[in-house]
Amino acid sequence: MYIVTGGAGFIGSNIVWALEQRDYKKIVVVDRLRDGIKWKNIAKRELYDVVHPDDLFDFLEEHDSTVKAIFHMGAISSTTETDVDKIMDNNFRLTMDLWQWCTAHHVRFIYASSAATYGDGEHGFVDHSSIDELAKLAPLNPYGWSKNLFDRRVARMLDSNEPHPPQWAGLKFFNVYGPNEYHKGTMQSVVSHVFPVASKGEVAKLFKSHRPEYEDGGQLRDFVSVDDCVDVMMWLLDNPDVSGLFNCGTGKARAFKDLAAAVYTALGQDPKIDYIPTPEHLRDKYQYYTQADMSKLREAGYSGEFTDLEEGVRRYVQDFLFTEDPYR
Repeated sequence: MYIVTGGAGFIGSNIVWALEQRDYKKIVVVDRLRDGIKWKNIAKRELYDVVHPDDLFDFLEEHDSTVKAIFHMGAISSTTETDVDKIMDNNFRLTMDLWQWCTAHHVRFIYASSAATYGDGEHGFVDHSSIDELAKLAPLNPYGWSKNLFDRRVARMLDSNEPHPPQWAGLKFFNVYGPNEYHKGTMQSVVSHVFPVASKGEVAKLFKSHRPEYEDGGQLRDFVSVDDCVDVMMWLLDNPDVSGLFNCGTGKARAFKDLAAAVYTALGQDPKIDYIPTPEHLRDKYQYYTQADMSKLREAGYSGEFTDLEEGVRRYVQDFLFTEDPYR
């Protein structure tokens, strides 16, 4: 049995798809579906069960002898969420409880950290896992702080030789784009935001730069296809001897205007882009540059190729967004 928390969410539902492609028979989604459209992310999947998060640990105890691995993607992922108690309950305490359960039951544990842990990038984007290096990071919002707090907790547990799951991996996801992100509202990728505008032949709006070293639209991010993220996690599943905290990006920063232009190109159009001021309340928390250092994952043995930005956007637009059914 393979369990995916946040399994009806963006990255989680793509993990569920990948597990199904491997013909695994017992795949369990743990998520809150509520009254939105998240259920559509898993509507095509053959699932063993869908479990509400409040019932998760009862379910685990009932099936403790059959659980092979837990992919923990469930979290409050909004970088603008202000209820820090809510963030802590979901992003730190639940993750800690699952870590302890996997430790006690000898179950493999792969969880979502975040590139938001790096803050403004003052200390670089190297996926160090030592207590001292993690303590240097200064996330810009409660979401990033909660993720770094757990990474630091893991570092302290390992340093103290406390018991841990037989395999554990934390993945610092950078700017992920791809199918099944449609429920995320304002937190969808720029590709998903630009597509409906570009498909009408209208002008896309990007933020102006408020720093002289970056031109408008020249703010840089490590944009990574969700397919590549899933490939990394399936590789980890195939390599149970690999544990650690790893970046999950492409290792190549690209400009927002390149990303937007790729959407127009995928639709056979010339780019139409205008620039608007970044809202005042976001300016002091806005990252102008992220780029994953991928050497640690490479050194661990991962040899997969990361999708070029233009090709990744083309696939996303033509195979999903520009179809009658955009869901995977």
